[in-house]
Amino acid sequence: MHRGRAYLALTLASLFWAGNYISGEMVTAEISPVSLTFWRWAFAALPLLVLAWAIERPDWRGVVREWPWHLLLSVLGLTGYTLFLYTALGLTGAVTASVISAINPATIALAAAIFLHERLRGVQIVGLVVAFLGVTVVLTGGDVLAVLRQGFRIGDLLVVGAVIVWSAYVIVSRRLATPPITATAVQAVIAVVTMLPLVAAVGVALPTSAGGIAGLAYIVIFPSMLGYALWNLGAAAVGPARAGIFLNLLPVFTVLIALVLGQSLEPVAIAGGALVLLGVYLTLRVGRAKRADAATDLPVR
Repeated sequence: MHRGRAYLALTLASLFWAGNYISGEMVTAEISPVSLTFWRWAFAALPLLVLAWAIERPDWRGVVREWPWHLLLSVLGLTGYTLFLYTALGLTGAVTASVISAINPATIALAAAIFLHERLRGVQIVGLVVAFLGVTVVLTGGDVLAVLRQGFRIGDLLVVGAVIVWSAYVIVSRRLATPPITATAVQAVIAVVTMLPLVAAVGVALPTSAGGIAGLAYIVIFPSMLGYALWNLGAAAVGPARAGIFLNLLPVFTVLIALVLGQSLEPVAIAGGALVLLGVYLTLRVGRAKRADAATDLPVR
């Protein structure tokens, strides 16, 4: 793939994943996060398997040998992360959720330092501090004393929970030899099966309005399917380290989509988001080539 086309593919993948925040907020106003999570992977599982076969031609015997890891990763990333995120979107909104989620590359770097003993340099430590400061600004609305009196908003805490769960997913996923689209496809199938007891207990529903149906269709087709295919094609052309830079477009695209749809943007979210992006840049800038494998960790968005 030509480099320009690769950059376009990576940009589109980030755009599609950003749309998941907006669509998720819209659809969860109509159906429960459990329903949205279940239908997302139920509808996407088979097409993902077809994409995996067409693009990656995996060794299915090797995939089966790694089934315990796929089970754990499915529970963490496809079920846990998604339930946290979709529940949060109904409480805190897409823009705030995307700004807080932008800290994920920094939290992954911190988790890798703690659990995988990867070395953090001085500039990276500064970046982590700046990124966490930015999230603190968003979480507190710029008023720490008010938070001490009133406490954090539950929606914001759920986004933080999603960030923590996703960081665990990324750290564990480094044990896999299974290629990423194949891993996502297999874990989608597992997510559908493991969610059946929860679905039987609480029930599921499909959206009935045109907007809700369109939102669910978008989530299944664009973030869950095309995003992964475009990302892998682009990353294969330009390398995982350079591709990882495009993940920083997620909160930017989410804000732009929200503004186009007429949502307001608070100044404190702009200031906090800018700090988060600066901190993430500093965290990832040093030693990027040595940590190129980290950039291949696909976000389940």
